[in-house]
Amino acid sequence: MPAPVSSDLVWREIEKRSFAVLSYVNPKGRARSAGIVYVPIDRVLYVRAAKESWKAKHIRLNPHVALNVTIAKRVPFVPWIKIPDATIAFSGTARVVPMNDVEPKLLETILGRMIERHGIIEENCIIEIRPTGHFATYGVGVSLLDMRDPEKARGRAPVD
Repeated sequence: MPAPVSSDLVWREIEKRSFAVLSYVNPKGRARSAGIVYVPIDRVLYVRAAKESWKAKHIRLNPHVALNVTIAKRVPFVPWIKIPDATIAFSGTARVVPMNDVEPKLLETILGRMIERHGIIEENCIIEIRPTGHFATYGVGVSLLDMRDPEKARGRAPVD
């Protein structure tokens, strides 16, 4: 029996975090990935990137992306017992937005919630990621014991 996950539960978990692995495709069709720091606002994820970064260049050419958010799992008071991280994986569409094209209030919110502020604003852009389809989860909404059973630990919920 799959894990009982809902869209709202998955979004709450995404909103608690700020790190994900973003996957995209280069012009030769080769898969690439990069760790990103994101800011979730109204079920859209925002990422600051250098305008000339490979991420931005590749996403401008192909907006189809995938993200994987990890959720650390630990046994309280027994940290030496290794538990695999829970995960939330999903596909989405991304677009690269120049900083001066982002609504000022939204830009202020995004930059205000960023963990790191690198570079001059003119050298950066915002990558807007909108999840599509379904979330595929592992270990979300289940006990640590149930994470040992893939059938119980896997879940699926619409993005909504």
